[in-house]
Amino acid sequence: MYVPRILCVGPNGGVSSREEQREEQREELACQLLLSAPLEWLLLGEEPAAGLAQLQENNQPSPLCGHVFKVGEPTYSCRECAADPTCVLCMQCFLSSIHKDHRYRMTTSGGGGFCDCGDAEAWKKGPYCQKHIPTDSNRDSEEDPVAQLPADLVARGYSIFSIILKYAVDLLTWEQEDQLPAGLEPPERGDMYYCMLFNDEVHTYEQVIYTLQKAVNCSQKEAVSFATTVDRDGRKSVRYGDFQFCEQAKSVIVRNTSRQSKPLRVHVMHSSVVAHQCFALKALSWLGQIIQYSDGLRRILCQVGLQGKGENSSLVDRLMLNDSKMWKGARNIYHQLLMNSLLMDLKYKKIFAIQFAKNYRRLQTDFMEDDHERVVSVTSLSVQLFTVPTMARMLMVEENLMTTIIRTFVDHLRHRDLQGRFQFDRYTAQQAFKFGRVQSLIGDLKYVLISCPTEWSDELRLKFLEGLDAFLELLKCMQGMDPVVRQVGQHIEMEPEWEAAFTLQMKLTHIISMIQEWCSTDERVLIEAYRKCLTALSHCHSGLSDGEQPITLSLSGHSVDTFRYQVSQDKVSIHLPVCRLLAGLHVLLSRTEVASHYPKQLPLSELSPPLLIELPLRCLVLCAQVHAGMWRRNGFSLINQIYYYHNVKCRVEMFDKDIIMLQAGASMMDPNHFLMIVMSRFELFHIFSCADKRCSMDLTFYTDTNNTLIEEMLHLIIMVVGERYIAGVGQVEPFDEIRREIIHQLSVRPMAHSELVKALPENGNKETGLERVIDNVASFKKPGVTGRGLYELRPEWNKHFNLYFHHYSRADQSKAEEAQRKLRRQNGEDTALPPPLPPPLCPLFASLVNLLQSDVLLAVEGAVLQWAVEPSGGGWTESMLQRVLHLVGMALLEEQQQLENSSGDDDNVTFNYTCKITRPGEAPSTSGSVLALLESLQNAPHLEVHKDMITWILKMVANIKTMRERTSSTCTIGISPGQGSEETVRDKDKAERKRKAEMARLRREKIMAQMSEMQKHFINENKELFQQSLEELEASTSAAAEDRYTLGGAQRHQLVTCILCQEEQELRGHGRAMVLAAFVQRSTVLSKNRHRNLPDPEHHDPLFMHPDLSQGIHTTSCGHIMHATCWQRYFEAVQFKEQRRQQRLRGHTSYDVENGEFLCPLCECLSNTVIPLLPHARSPDCSLEVWLKTTSQQIAALHSAYSKQSDGQSPFKEAKPEVPEGFRVDFTPQNAFSSSISAMITTFSMSTYKVGLKLNPNEQDHRVQVLSWSTCAYTIQSIEHLLMDEEKPLFGSLPCRQDDCLSSLTRFGSTCWTAAPLKTVHTHFIRLFTALVPDIRVENIPCILDIDMFHLLVSCLNFPGSVHCLDQSGRSVVDSAHLHILHLVTVAHLVQILLTSTTGNSHIHTHTHTHKQSSPAPVSLLPVCLTYTSVLPEVSSGWQLWRCVKVGVLPFLRSAALFFHYLNSTAPPDDLLVAGPGQWEALCSYLSLPSNLLRLHHSHHTLLEWCSHPGVRQTLQVGGVVVRFPRESNRLIDLPEDYSTLINQASSFTCPRSGGDKSRAPTLCLICGSMLCSQSYCCQTEVDGEDVGACTAHAFTCGAGLGLFLRVRESQVLFVAGKTKGCFYPPPYLDDYGETDQGLKRGNPLHLCSERYRKIERLWRQHAIAEVIGHAQEANQTLVAIDWQHL
Repeated sequence: MYVPRILCVGPNGGVSSREEQREEQREELACQLLLSAPLEWLLLGEEPAAGLAQLQENNQPSPLCGHVFKVGEPTYSCRECAADPTCVLCMQCFLSSIHKDHRYRMTTSGGGGFCDCGDAEAWKKGPYCQKHIPTDSNRDSEEDPVAQLPADLVARGYSIFSIILKYAVDLLTWEQEDQLPAGLEPPERGDMYYCMLFNDEVHTYEQVIYTLQKAVNCSQKEAVSFATTVDRDGRKSVRYGDFQFCEQAKSVIVRNTSRQSKPLRVHVMHSSVVAHQCFALKALSWLGQIIQYSDGLRRILCQVGLQGKGENSSLVDRLMLNDSKMWKGARNIYHQLLMNSLLMDLKYKKIFAIQFAKNYRRLQTDFMEDDHERVVSVTSLSVQLFTVPTMARMLMVEENLMTTIIRTFVDHLRHRDLQGRFQFDRYTAQQAFKFGRVQSLIGDLKYVLISCPTEWSDELRLKFLEGLDAFLELLKCMQGMDPVVRQVGQHIEMEPEWEAAFTLQMKLTHIISMIQEWCSTDERVLIEAYRKCLTALSHCHSGLSDGEQPITLSLSGHSVDTFRYQVSQDKVSIHLPVCRLLAGLHVLLSRTEVASHYPKQLPLSELSPPLLIELPLRCLVLCAQVHAGMWRRNGFSLINQIYYYHNVKCRVEMFDKDIIMLQAGASMMDPNHFLMIVMSRFELFHIFSCADKRCSMDLTFYTDTNNTLIEEMLHLIIMVVGERYIAGVGQVEPFDEIRREIIHQLSVRPMAHSELVKALPENGNKETGLERVIDNVASFKKPGVTGRGLYELRPEWNKHFNLYFHHYSRADQSKAEEAQRKLRRQNGEDTALPPPLPPPLCPLFASLVNLLQSDVLLAVEGAVLQWAVEPSGGGWTESMLQRVLHLVGMALLEEQQQLENSSGDDDNVTFNYTCKITRPGEAPSTSGSVLALLESLQNAPHLEVHKDMITWILKMVANIKTMRERTSSTCTIGISPGQGSEETVRDKDKAERKRKAEMARLRREKIMAQMSEMQKHFINENKELFQQSLEELEASTSAAAEDRYTLGGAQRHQLVTCILCQEEQELRGHGRAMVLAAFVQRSTVLSKNRHRNLPDPEHHDPLFMHPDLSQGIHTTSCGHIMHATCWQRYFEAVQFKEQRRQQRLRGHTSYDVENGEFLCPLCECLSNTVIPLLPHARSPDCSLEVWLKTTSQQIAALHSAYSKQSDGQSPFKEAKPEVPEGFRVDFTPQNAFSSSISAMITTFSMSTYKVGLKLNPNEQDHRVQVLSWSTCAYTIQSIEHLLMDEEKPLFGSLPCRQDDCLSSLTRFGSTCWTAAPLKTVHTHFIRLFTALVPDIRVENIPCILDIDMFHLLVSCLNFPGSVHCLDQSGRSVVDSAHLHILHLVTVAHLVQILLTSTTGNSHIHTHTHTHKQSSPAPVSLLPVCLTYTSVLPEVSSGWQLWRCVKVGVLPFLRSAALFFHYLNSTAPPDDLLVAGPGQWEALCSYLSLPSNLLRLHHSHHTLLEWCSHPGVRQTLQVGGVVVRFPRESNRLIDLPEDYSTLINQASSFTCPRSGGDKSRAPTLCLICGSMLCSQSYCCQTEVDGEDVGACTAHAFTCGAGLGLFLRVRESQVLFVAGKTKGCFYPPPYLDDYGETDQGLKRGNPLHLCSERYRKIERLWRQHAIAEVIGHAQEANQTLVAIDWQHL
């Protein structure tokens, strides 16, 4: 009765989100007080808090951890101890377990699933962490925990739990929307309904938002909030009111969403039904919480849930079977409850598993129809049940689980052709979705089979073989699916469907391998499985040779019967899973030696070898013909199939097994018969059967194709004989197989760990076995700041290289061959690449070697060699010859091995290849013997490449002869006899090469001497010509040595070249303007106060920069110079091109032309303006006092003149100020620059104005110049900071692009006043000067603590020029004025430092106490400051204070030095060209300051005025932001060393807006450390009238539009600039192999690489992020299309 009253109050129309939250809290509280609390009292019979504490105390917790993972939480799996990859630990258990020192894999959880700590079956060792070690007092697991509880509590528990659980189940499975179950009807029934919208996986966010806006007239924001809740909880009421009102909304929603697909699910539900359902969920959550306190209560709940009379009558069954009818939120809550109760109680876990297996088929069928993801389906619990080995086997025996899964799977794949094979339709999205669902069944089968049984019971054998029968039925449906026929004449019209079949094959690959592993553990099972598989195969073969015409082939004295079949004309399929399974089992017979132990029980006699090899051989011939280009008209689908057939994902159960099947067949047949059938299927038989040299080859058209086919056939024979690295074919271990793969991969090139892992096949546990082998065969090279770590093959393994390794693609093979030959040449060896020594074959395959000495193969070898001897006809290729040589080499190695192992008994040696190759050919073709042909080829000029190989073969033959002659004595002689002669040959070769090299060197020297002689002669004859240029050359080199623009006394001209028109031009004030491409951006890199709000651009006065530098304007340049006119033409062309492109297709580019951006024409660096290049001027000086007086007079004159103009006439007659002689206020000076330069000055000023204030250009605004000075000062300060932090010298260490940029900026800053009205400039000057020399007539001057002195200095230095141009007295005082202003500002800065110093923790740098001159002077400044502020800290000693002052003032002096250096081009002293001591004096003398700064002028009057400013006291006492000097450099935040710490941090981060919901893409700001909820609708905010994601919005407040973020779940760094630009950057976290893992796909543990992090930090501090983004977007166009503003 309370339920509807509390939970029924609908949302009062249009509530704000805050009120909604309050409403939720009120509901929560009422539920707690009125509903849950009484239940707890009832259950416990006492005050709940005390009772629960008591329960918990008495409870002996189970050793299972059971922590349920949140979305995105880190999970750890030990690769050495986990039973399978699904066994994971939570972070707490992992850190206190033994596994943290093992090889482990780290992943992020998708939610659901729980920690397996304490489950002994999940771990081979170390199942318990420190926290969960079971204590001795722990009861035996058989004992019932309910017995520990008081009897009355147990009785109450049973009744309460059963009532509540039944109530919850009834309501969650209730299907009527309008009335409640009997007994729950409310007393008064109102007409209040909810319009409830449900989630599905078909409609997108956008569709739902759009529909809701239409249906319920809500705003975009509300619609977004509805959509996110529906997506999160599975349902949300979108309207509350009477039935009619809700029904209307429903009809709009249904109408709007039913066009493309099925409509959104909407129900109009009575408010009381909704209220009870909400309470049912709360009740289930309450049950989940209560049972955590006691295992006894948990057991009671399990009993209540699973008891039932008939089939599927228990409450848990009802929940499971109605799973697909429930909404997401309800499913999540009851799954959570099942996991907390049934899955944590081992006894009931078994009972539940049996129920689950009984209902398996029905649950899966429901899931197929359901449109929710598998994560929220009850079927996903299979991973908790089937991965427990004992349980999986129990279910297999009791519920026949394996068969059930396979049959369910086959039932869902309904499409078959007439032969009963699978036939897939076009692979549409709908199909892929359905198919994806069906594949989850394969996942379940994999869980059941993942761990092999160690002991078998008879029932298990029976049920497994029954399952195998079902599996063979599935494979029979796949055998021969998707057959292809060669297209002749015209190209195929429609690409046939092939993806589905391969997807199926890939998914089943691991299952097939696991079934073979199961068979290998029990001999009886293996024999039975082999029988069954053979029966299935003969069933598939039944119609193979029907109706085919039988033929007899005969060659070199042998003949064989077969039937006519041509791959190039008949149907052929690449899918042969039954054959391949038989091949796998055949190898197991050999490996487990069952074949030799029980030959009677095996049906080996029933095998028909020609039939066994038929289908795999067709498949391999198909590949060869595709290579030879015979199937070009069949389109891409066939090429893709061949690619996957060989691909590492499929080859283990496809290509490899086909080779094994051929080996099995060949080992049971006469080798000559085998080869003749192979030749017949390759359609090459006629070529070798003709006695005459290729009599049938008149048509040259076929030659290329046939040549390729012969090469492929020879390659196949090499593979069939030589591929023995499979345990069971050759006598090797699995270890050797992996090692061989790695050796051959690394023979191509050094590789990174991840590339090697990709190149090796994974087993079902996602392991490749790489780590066991790798250190043995390769050495690891660590990476630098970029790149990744690489493995290089150790040289001693090169001898194992096999050129015809069967997993090489053609490209890999040629790369490997080249690399190996190069290596051998470097080591001074011959370039032969002979076959490596093969391992011995297993007995079952032993007869394979006879292929090598068969007559047919000898005939083929003879024919190819014969063609090579007479190279005129184009009927052979070098690769063909190379393969024949390889085969000969293999045969010789076999013979040598047999001789070595025969221990001198000649009769054991059955292999006598050498005898056969010395016999000449048979009667019809009387060609010489193979050996004779080889000898004649040895010196053939057209076979230079193969000479070494032929030599090697002939040497081997000689060796074997000697060995056969010495059979009487024990013969274990290697290749030694030939060694002596070989070495003499090699020495001769070396000597010859040396002689040639020496002659070449002498010849070169002679020519050089002649040339130099001729040059001298020419210069002597034309002396006067050369005299001038030599002098110029000397002069210019000496000038360059001083500095690039140094003045060597006289004015020197500066010449520059335009990159667009290549003309040289001298820089002159009245010449054509030259400009430098530049990029201006706002910056917070030096900011000491990120929280300051951005000023209102319309009214902000940027004249005084606050010392916290909260936002500056930074300019960078790539240093490329153009004529202004050339640049304008280029930019107009870019604009025009952009307009046309926009009409054609509206994609983005990496630069925004509307904002004036362009790419530098030379280096494609992002730019948005140009800086004019200006010449510099110089002038003499006078003393400070005189200057101050004069300047004050000039200012007074200007002030009075300007105030008169504004007031008309001043009301009281004040005395006319004294004016220095010759100074006229109304004088109009001439402009120093040509119009083109002035135009460019305006262009750059406008850019800084536009970027700095974010306003449209307005040349009349008086702030334009101020921003130009500001960017000049800010850029110098940031460069000075960089040099200081990197400990580089102040001068000489900047790259030339920064050098040029600073030089243009400073000169521009000092002359940009010429483009503005003088009145504006002088008004600024009066205010700036007043900050230094206070004047009562000027208001609104900030106090000395609120002015950045370097910005003030740069701004003031522009005025002497502007005031001087009004002075006709002939005095020139600009330079001395510069010096005086510097003195004044320096003193002001000293006062600033003293006022803000805290000497207690003064930053004492190393280079400050290298000089100990007496400096009592700071103490003389101090009393003045003290008297007026009385807030300075106690000073411990003058020394310490002096040190503090020196360190504080140093950055200012360094920046000033840079400024003056670029302004006047004066050469810096040598001390400043190196980093180290002696900087202080050098700086002071360079700036013409005394090295004891406190000797500088300071009139007490000025100081008192500064310190008595009311702002000073206020700032210091109220505790505003006081900036201390020197300002610390900003750094990026500190990141944890271990990446999992970050993941853990992120997994507990909840979205700040959607009430405690987990964020899907938590993203960390690297500048300030905030965690943001990126890429989601919930956290979008509005910036400049556009919705942007959390990262973009944060970048505007934190980095002035520029952001550096770390996306924690993806492990990638994100750079954003503005709204439309961004790129991903490799993260600073690397695994042990020096590789990043973007997307956390590999899961290796990641650790912080500080060098890479510093590199990112340097990019940020150099303001190069925008440039990096620009280059990335130019290089990769897909980046441009991403909507960066939504991140």
